[in-house]
Amino acid sequence: MSVVGARPNFMKIAPFIQAVNRHNKAGGEHIDHVLVHTGQHYDDRMSASFFDSLGIPAPDVNLEIGSGSHGVQLGQTMMAFEPVVVEHDPDWIVVVGDVNATLSCSVIAKRLKKKVAHIEAGLRSGDIEMPEEINRLVTDRLSDLLLTPDRIASKHLTDEGVPEEKICFVGNIMIDTLENNRAEAAKLLISEIVAENSIKEQPRKEISLADNTYGLMTMHRPSNVDHKEILTALMRFLMDEATQEVPIVWPLHPRTRKQLQTAGLWEEVLHHPRILLLEPIGYHAMLRLNVGAKIMLTDSGGLQEECCVLGTPCLTLRWNTERPITLREHGGASVLVGNDVERIRTEFYATLKLPNQPVSPEYWDGKTADRIVAAIIAAARTTTSV
Repeated sequence: MSVVGARPNFMKIAPFIQAVNRHNKAGGEHIDHVLVHTGQHYDDRMSASFFDSLGIPAPDVNLEIGSGSHGVQLGQTMMAFEPVVVEHDPDWIVVVGDVNATLSCSVIAKRLKKKVAHIEAGLRSGDIEMPEEINRLVTDRLSDLLLTPDRIASKHLTDEGVPEEKICFVGNIMIDTLENNRAEAAKLLISEIVAENSIKEQPRKEISLADNTYGLMTMHRPSNVDHKEILTALMRFLMDEATQEVPIVWPLHPRTRKQLQTAGLWEEVLHHPRILLLEPIGYHAMLRLNVGAKIMLTDSGGLQEECCVLGTPCLTLRWNTERPITLREHGGASVLVGNDVERIRTEFYATLKLPNQPVSPEYWDGKTADRIVAAIIAAARTTTSV
């Protein structure tokens, strides 16, 4: 049984399901697979469109949890997930990443004495104030098989005392999705992406976009958008300075949209002649925009990883990252700038001068999902033999 809850999970579970199907077609031990969607991202743009575009089958179970505070999501997910596990009685439960569903379902799995495999184990930001960091720590402590995306993550686990036999370095499953969808994304035209996804209230803006001529931005973390002073300072730099160098394409998270309105910035951003606001967009559209961007500004961990492989110079709007392998000091494409405007300004102008330099860390090769399936089968055989 595998569990997804939020949009980052969907991009990681798609290649896993495909790898399970390949394994079953090849013969040998058949894997019966049940897909559970907790419903944390439940609207069409944030969820259903990703299932369709990535070829993910309809979930066998949808818990329909919806939005809410961390406590509400964690508690309701546990209550809804428990009877599903009892009914289906899986041998293994596969959880992904660091969203609330990952924590909730790993707790219930262990309560019911089920084996847990964690895809993307071992990631650490060192910031215990991040909800995701708590989710990672607890899930890794409960997991029987820890599937890591890089050797830095594996070392984190050994440093924390996790037995080496529980750790399996398999690579980054996000890159499987990227490699599987590059060709499809390349067919898309930037102008059509903008036309089809522009926010309706936005006036027509005469901006001609071509590859390597625009900036791409995403921003949704509370540290960046929930405080009026911080959000205002970021918007002033974006509107008054950054857009003088490149137009900015900005797929807007619902949380950020709401906070712009609350801070009294919405109308100014909406009508800025060099900012193109988009609704949340599908995976292929975002991949196409990333391929063509001259610079990325983001607080998304997944986009950091994609920028690394695509070579898109990236400013990470965070003070820490659980993905240090994506940083320039480790050969990646990203630099941490937090939400300090002076640092952002310095790195923005320096980054505009950088070339596009793709880097693929070890095992970021599009074959991670197959290694994951093989690792789970090997762990299951070991457990059975014992």
